[in-house]
Amino acid sequence: MPALYEKHCEACQLGAPLVTEEEATELLLSVPAWKREFHDGIEKLKREFHFIEFKDAFSFTYKVVNLAERENHHPSVMTEWGKVTIYWWTQKINGLHVNDFIMAAKTDMIAKLSARTGERSTNQ
Repeated sequence: MPALYEKHCEACQLGAPLVTEEEATELLLSVPAWKREFHDGIEKLKREFHFIEFKDAFSFTYKVVNLAERENHHPSVMTEWGKVTIYWWTQKINGLHVNDFIMAAKTDMIAKLSARTGERSTNQ
């Protein structure tokens, strides 16, 4: 079975099922730094990434944006000095779908690879 970050998003239609509590608990094992929380009344995955330099935070954001375009699944991203906050959820179903966990795992991989190539970050 491929790792979560190796999978790709599937097209999600209105009415697609939300992940069950059991599925979410199991999927979170692959992305333990992400938290499930309600934001604007919708359950989402959230993680903050911390950076020393603003340009590194911006570079990371750009990589996540490119990923979102490739997978056709888009997060809410807030880039600020020292921090990038990302929320993944599926807008069509107003909640969490397996796609969101796949994208969280892919985002973690971007963070890991960015750290290896010299972007200076903290607490990742």
